[in-house]
Amino acid sequence: MTAPDRLIYLASRSPRRRELLKQIGVGFELLLVRESGKRPVDVDETPHPGEDPRGYVERVTLEKARAAQASVVHRRLVQRPVLAADTTVAIDGRILGKPADEAEAAAMLAALSGRTHEVLTAVAMCRHDRLESRLSVSTVAIRPLTAAEIRHYVATGEPMDKAGAYGIQGRAGAFVQSLAGSYSGVMGLPLYETAALLALFDRAVL
Repeated sequence: MTAPDRLIYLASRSPRRRELLKQIGVGFELLLVRESGKRPVDVDETPHPGEDPRGYVERVTLEKARAAQASVVHRRLVQRPVLAADTTVAIDGRILGKPADEAEAAAMLAALSGRTHEVLTAVAMCRHDRLESRLSVSTVAIRPLTAAEIRHYVATGEPMDKAGAYGIQGRAGAFVQSLAGSYSGVMGLPLYETAALLALFDRAVL
C-alpha cells in the first residue's frame, strides 16, 4: 500500500487515467474541478478563436492544474502534487473534442475514416507555485469505415466521452490501422511524460 505522503491528487474524472496511474503503481486521490452545473466551471474548455490544437490542449491542461491547486489551498487539504491532463484529436488543424451528441460523434468518425490524425495529450503537475508540463503527440491512422460501422459503434455509447469520438482501448481499437507515438497518450495519459513529471516532484515510480 502506498504511504500517504507519497500520494498525489488526480484532477480528472477519466477512469482510463485512473487505470493508467494504477498500472505504474502511483497512489492518488481524486480532486475534481467543476466542468458543468449551475455554478461557473473552473476551466473553460472552449477553444479560443484561432487557437491551434497544441496551444489549446496545453492551455486547458495548465488551467486544470492551476484550478486544482487553488482547490487544495481553498479547502485546506494536505499539500501534495496535483496531476492534470487533457486530450484532443486534431485533423487538418481542426480540434475534435468530446462529441455533444450521437450525430456529432458520427460526423467525427466519418472525418477520421481512412485518414491519419494526431492525438495530443498534455499532462501537468503543480504544487504550491511550481507548475511543470509535458506534451505527447501521436499519429493514428484509421482504416476506412462504412456508414454501418460508424452507426453501430456510435450506438454502443462508447464514443460519447472521448475526444475524437473513439477509444483506442475499446471497440474502436479494431479501427486503428497504425499508431506512431504513445498508446497510453492516445488513451489519455502518456506514461513516459507522466513518469518524468512525477520524478520532478519526488514521486518517481521506481
